Amino acid sequence: MSLDDRKLEVLRAIVEDYVETQEPVGSKSLVERHQLGVSPATVRNDMAVLEEEGYIRQPHTSAGRVPTDAGYRLFVDRLSRVKPLTPAERRAIERFLIGAVDLDDVVHRTVRLLAQLTRQVAVVQYPSLARSSVRHLELVPISTTRLMLVMIADTGRVEQRLVELPGPIAADDVTDLRRRVNEKLAGQKLADTPPLVQTLVDDCAPGSRATMACLASVLLETLVERSEERLALAGTANLTRGGVLDFQGTLRPVLEALEEEVILLKLIGDLEPSTTRVRIGDENKIDNLRSASVVSTGYGPGATIVGGLGVLGPTRMDYPGTIATVRAVARYVGDLLAQN
Repeated sequence: MSLDDRKLEVLRAIVEDYVETQEPVGSKSLVERHQLGVSPATVRNDMAVLEEEGYIRQPHTSAGRVPTDAGYRLFVDRLSRVKPLTPAERRAIERFLIGAVDLDDVVHRTVRLLAQLTRQVAVVQYPSLARSSVRHLELVPISTTRLMLVMIADTGRVEQRLVELPGPIAADDVTDLRRRVNEKLAGQKLADTPPLVQTLVDDCAPGSRATMACLASVLLETLVERSEERLALAGTANLTRGGVLDFQGTLRPVLEALEEEVILLKLIGDLEPSTTRVRIGDENKIDNLRSASVVSTGYGPGATIVGGLGVLGPTRMDYPGTIATVRAVARYVGDLLAQN
């Protein structure tokens, strides 16, 4: 059956009270705390219908009611009005992030900020190389037969590799190599670079082809073969505030899941621009996280998504506030990347 507006308001009141008090909610307290405009008897009847429909449950006899995962889902989909951040909160985010000196600093500031603002576990994915373009390639002589290759992506991510050369190389030849690789690769998506790297070798003069071949193999390793993604995590101590426990009342499965980067990438990755995803309880496909909720979104310069970020916490989290914070932080990080 579809719920009428009054029953939806009763559900909203139950969710908000339970998130705030962490105590089962009774009809008497609902009438006292909320302007529902009906009698306690009517509220009890509405609660009976909500329970029958699976949106709330009674944890033990003679207790009030608590929301179920289905109740939280209905609350998020139809009831939660995303809380606008206050001007002070927006200024705090901007001030905290604006002082970042490089990409590592941006990511670590972001994950700490998310954990502090939401009081949950925060996860931030470094800008994915698979979604990045080459901004610049630098070649730094280490010795006459060794170079340091530095790849700077448009997202600010930096990768370094040593290049062992087949013989000594003059400084002018290093300058020529640097010019040629940048002319060919700067501005290109990393995913589109393999055939371009091959043409660098094919177009090379026979006398320098061996040197270019060594450089090309390291370029491919740097631009293409780095499949691992990096993550930053903060706020695991927030789990001890309770609410993210499995059926045996332990945090261990959640902590084990948080140690697996592949799991974390599944939680916050693969998001479309301007999409905020909320997974509640059993909607998490990872067994160890079925007692938790995850709010995540993508971030990047403009409409380009280069990574994901989000928070994990108990199903009784403050969804409107958490969604607003995750969106706002993602927007500020995207603006920072666009400026760099």
